[in-house]
Amino acid sequence: MEEKGVFLKWTERMSVNSVEIDNQHRMLIGYLNEMYQSFIDHEHKEKVGPIIEKLKEYAQYHFDTEEKYFAKFGYDGAENHIGEHDQFRLKVQEFVEKEIKYRNALTYEVMNFLRNWLYNHIMVTDKKYMDCFSKNGVM
Repeated sequence: MEEKGVFLKWTERMSVNSVEIDNQHRMLIGYLNEMYQSFIDHEHKEKVGPIIEKLKEYAQYHFDTEEKYFAKFGYDGAENHIGEHDQFRLKVQEFVEKEIKYRNALTYEVMNFLRNWLYNHIMVTDKKYMDCFSKNGVM
């Protein structure tokens, strides 16, 4: 049976072996699941805008954390990784602008984008920095 409010479930396979980064990923997934629950409860018209704003702010905090480590450790994959962050920022800003006009139709689009982006970014792109972070003591 599926857990209430779970659109994307955190699993240990998603870990990048850093408590700090893993906790931030859990928070981002939590915002996605909060949005999903609001959709299930038919409260998305009122809640999706504030949830997108919280997600946008927290994603920036998370990206700043990763990018700080990239600069500190001279991570080779930083440019491409930051490019993915930039694309995410642009897409979420687009959602913020659309949300003002199209609240009702936007939730499904946002949820699917977020689920796919978060899962793929964590499982592919973020996994690439694991050795660099581990070697430099990011736990």
